[in-house]
Amino acid sequence: MSLAYVQAPQFDRPEDQRRDLKGRLAVAFRIFARLGYDEGAAGHITVRDPEDPEHYWVNPALKDFSTMRASDLVRIDHEGNLIEGAYEVNQAAIAIHSAVHRARPDATAAAHSHSVHGKAWSTLRRLLDPLTQDSCAFYEDHGMHERFGGVVFDAEEGAAIVKALGSHKAVILANHGLLTVGQSVDAATYWFISLDRACQTQLAAEAAGTPVPIPHDVAKQTHDVAGREVVGWMGFQPWYQRIVAAEPDVLA
Repeated sequence: MSLAYVQAPQFDRPEDQRRDLKGRLAVAFRIFARLGYDEGAAGHITVRDPEDPEHYWVNPALKDFSTMRASDLVRIDHEGNLIEGAYEVNQAAIAIHSAVHRARPDATAAAHSHSVHGKAWSTLRRLLDPLTQDSCAFYEDHGMHERFGGVVFDAEEGAAIVKALGSHKAVILANHGLLTVGQSVDAATYWFISLDRACQTQLAAEAAGTPVPIPHDVAKQTHDVAGREVVGWMGFQPWYQRIVAAEPDVLA
């Protein structure tokens, strides 16, 4: 008996791909709300437009993540100019995400929020250790932005974040939080969830005692399996199914 797997959707027309991307982006915000990653006006997830890669879709400022719909999202360019939509955008989203998307053509999507465990770990200004199979997804694949320069409103700070991110899938922002990227909204969102949980795990392990890291060669081998882009995409699918089934208006 052959087994069937959920496959990434394929589209012939960019408008159909755009509709799908916006739906997945809206779902990502509802996931963040369920996990408590929303805090006031902070937090943003972006995805590059499939027809114009110089534009990306982002959440409007002050819109509750738990009620986000595909039709609420707005499209802006790298300078923050509103291309499509009726709402203003958080200035920090422009400063951070414009820099990321410009520097990383492979980064179709980027996710950032002020999650509790991500913030707590970021105050230690350390990279995560390979303590578990899941945390090995980020082994030698996340950076550390070591200087907190205040609320990110300018291009200079965005550039510093991009430098710390490098070619990795994630970066820890000192005294700030986490940022992840992926070749899909699905992967970028799942990597954020997984990274925040890796922070939570290491905080708990160090509070309980002295955790024993996975040896380098095993951690590297595990990363090469668990840290693949497709694994990030796959990790998002159960969440996507759960949200769409319970809250179908998210795609409206």
